[in-house]
Amino acid sequence: MNKQNTPFVNQEHKATKNNLTIAVAGNPNSGKSTLINSIAGSRLQVGNWPGVTVEKKSASFDFQGRKITLVDLPGTYSMSPYTQEEIIAQDYLVREKPDVIINVVDATNLERNLYFSLQLLELGIPLVMALNMHDEAVEKGFRIDEEKMASILGCAVIPTVATKGEGVDRLMETAVAFTDSFEAHRPVVISYGDDIEKAVSAIEKNLKDHPDILAGHLPLRWMALKIIEGDARAIENYKAGQYAAVAENATRHLRSAHGGDLEALMADTRYGMAAGLTREALQKPEKRKSELTERIDAVALNRYAGIPIFLLAMWLMFKLTFDISGPFTDWLDGVVAGPLMRWAAAVLAAISTPGWVVSLVTDGIIAGVGAVLVFLPPIFAMMFFITLLEASGYMARAAFVMDRMMHAIGLHGKSFIPLLLGFGCNVPAIYATRTLENPRDKALTALIIPLMSCGARLPVYVVFTAAFFSAYAGTVLWSLYILGVVLAILMGLLFKKTLFRGEAPVFIMELPPYRMPTVKNLMIHTWEKGKHYLIKAGTWILAISVFVWFGLNLPWGVESKKDSYLGKTGQILAPVFEPLGFGTWEAAASLLTGVVAKEIVVSTMGEVYVPNAEEANEETRSLGEDVREIAVSFGGAFVDAANNVFSTFGIATMSAEEEEDTAGLKSVLAKTFTPLSAYAFMVFVLLYLPCFIVLVAMRHEFGTWKWAGVTIAYQTVLAWIVAFIIYQGGRLIGLS
Repeated sequence: MNKQNTPFVNQEHKATKNNLTIAVAGNPNSGKSTLINSIAGSRLQVGNWPGVTVEKKSASFDFQGRKITLVDLPGTYSMSPYTQEEIIAQDYLVREKPDVIINVVDATNLERNLYFSLQLLELGIPLVMALNMHDEAVEKGFRIDEEKMASILGCAVIPTVATKGEGVDRLMETAVAFTDSFEAHRPVVISYGDDIEKAVSAIEKNLKDHPDILAGHLPLRWMALKIIEGDARAIENYKAGQYAAVAENATRHLRSAHGGDLEALMADTRYGMAAGLTREALQKPEKRKSELTERIDAVALNRYAGIPIFLLAMWLMFKLTFDISGPFTDWLDGVVAGPLMRWAAAVLAAISTPGWVVSLVTDGIIAGVGAVLVFLPPIFAMMFFITLLEASGYMARAAFVMDRMMHAIGLHGKSFIPLLLGFGCNVPAIYATRTLENPRDKALTALIIPLMSCGARLPVYVVFTAAFFSAYAGTVLWSLYILGVVLAILMGLLFKKTLFRGEAPVFIMELPPYRMPTVKNLMIHTWEKGKHYLIKAGTWILAISVFVWFGLNLPWGVESKKDSYLGKTGQILAPVFEPLGFGTWEAAASLLTGVVAKEIVVSTMGEVYVPNAEEANEETRSLGEDVREIAVSFGGAFVDAANNVFSTFGIATMSAEEEEDTAGLKSVLAKTFTPLSAYAFMVFVLLYLPCFIVLVAMRHEFGTWKWAGVTIAYQTVLAWIVAFIIYQGGRLIGLS
């Protein structure tokens, strides 16, 4: 390595005094996003597999009187633009010119991470290396000479533990200092040997004569190396094609001596440098103990036990979701249907509000939006457990375990990652398909993602299981999710033999070590996943609730909701659902509005069912009594949840006797549906066409409505057929 400055076409690469941009780059699973969260308190998505950060994300904060913007780049293994992550990272670093790069390196896997570090050094941008997970390296008996690494690389090397915030302040102070003295902190130039260096010099000489071609800011040495490597994308994007002849002349000897594959030659050189640096700076213990990760994986990844363990983990997640959230769901239900409704009616009456406005607010907005908000506890409970599995490292194992099944249906093993994300929300899952390089894999994965039961469907499951299956709600919920997975496999097989013929590529994926996530990160990312539900409640669901109220009350003066516009539409659609066991206009109307968002199925039911079932006796309570009752019942919910988990380990729902005495939507459904028709209805909600915004995401991701149209068609047919089989088959064997 040679300690000379890297030449730029434009030497005015200076940070502004008060605004600094710092790019955070590194391999997948190195802890980049966690580090940014630790520094800035931001809430960037953290997942324990490659490709979670599929786009660059940023966080802004003040530090030492300056405005700092940290840009979280996708985790990548190299700067060769073959994957979407690599393209995003390269384009940003080259085009946007950050003031400094923080290179996050996994201290437990130093050699592999250093390959990417060496490529970053070639950009000539001031670089600070965060030697992350330093505590894990120490626990393994590793001794890393940070000073020697810093001397060889020409950059600062700061040990950090992002999960605990250790070394973070020193890291930021160093990064800011580097931006203030750019010339003094340029990284060293990596030497590739005399032959390649001669070719680099020859190409650089020609590039200097045409600064306009390179937009006046690209690092010349980096561009020369890309030309030698034959990086077609870089050459095209930066208009360097005219130098092909120069490159050919400069590299003719190299091609003759090394068989023409100069990219592989340079990669081998970098790998050799990374290995040599690791030998110089890293000391490992002579005797290595079997690590906990290896001992767990011996069981979790076992060929025969892996899938049963995965299914057990999913069942336990759904069961605990109900165990913990059930009492809080009932508490919220009581608050919304009781005090909140009474308070709103009292306030509106006090200001002499017209009757139709009172009805709109209470029967439309509060009843509609409230019917969805009561399911916040199970939504956040499930998001918590999904986050726990992600952060611990098990989700990556789930993808590995399911790889064989993915190949059986013609999918890349990596496709399981977007499918898993689909359990949270189908929209980000659709966008996550961009981590798949093959367009065939992207389209096939996107088609079956909506069969993964997202959080938006959960309110429907919760209300129906509470009404009909309270003794084994977790198992029923688990069966719905498994049904979605099974049907996704079957549809994948069908699509493989029809729309997508061909072999799936080999699955290669890094398995991170198991880690115990911090409470802070769990809470942050649970909130990030769950907040979308709240946003929809305040936007889409609010709007549709108002729309549904008008649909049930127009034309003005209609005596029966059945004769309203929405009621008449439901009557037209009802015969379609008659063979499925729920051929009522109320059910049909609810499914119709659910096309916008699945949560709205519940809110619509709340408006079409509950007003017709209002009890004659209205409770009259003082404000103080209501507040005391809310506080007491909230405490009781905590006690019930704890008892369910730590005592009985039962399902946190009310008994059948209690349900019978409970007013509201659940009790009405218990009289309108049978257990069999209720299960068929949940299956239909699971399978019929996805939310409108999911279809928009597919249009955005693929640039055409083609696959969205295919999704609408096949899921509508599939939902009807499967619900028909369940209902009619159940009747044949005597179920009701």
